[in-house]
Amino acid sequence: MKEISLNILDIAKNSVKARASLVTILLEESEDKLTLIIEDDGCGMKEDTLRGVCDPFYTTRTTRKVGLGIPLLKLSCEQTEGTFSIESRDEETYPDSHGTKVTAVFNKKHIDFTPLGDVAGSIVTLIQGDPDMDFLFRHTTPCGEVALDTRELRAQLGDISLAEFEIITWISEYLKEQYEEIENASPTA
Repeated sequence: MKEISLNILDIAKNSVKARASLVTILLEESEDKLTLIIEDDGCGMKEDTLRGVCDPFYTTRTTRKVGLGIPLLKLSCEQTEGTFSIESRDEETYPDSHGTKVTAVFNKKHIDFTPLGDVAGSIVTLIQGDPDMDFLFRHTTPCGEVALDTRELRAQLGDISLAEFEIITWISEYLKEQYEEIENASPTA
């Protein structure tokens, strides 16, 4: 994929398919490293599925014979001399603590580092596409933090859907404003 934000969108959609109620998306950024963590409380994967999930020719989809999301994310971080891991606990074996956690660490100074892209747009797309699901998003940089927790929005909005035009527009502007603040700030370190 051409941007990490598209990987975020793809992997988080897997969480939606896994019937997660909360998807946590964390970006932790330093001068030379970017760590992406996507964690959910979905149904998880059994050991045999987990072993095959990094193989591009393994997929649970019936619409096509390849599944490229996780293998492409793994490849893109490993090409920067970074690391990739995926952990999962299936609902049947772990009824009280199931879900999946994907961690990708990128070396930002490497020539093969993929640009971050429009992360705010990916988060907005996820919320608009699945407005009943909760998302916790946090992007920490040396210049500040961008954060959004849909659970907090729901507490303020009550029964109003997050997919309402005015709400999704506000979410988009809110995230963009936070990113603009970071871009205009200088590192404190």
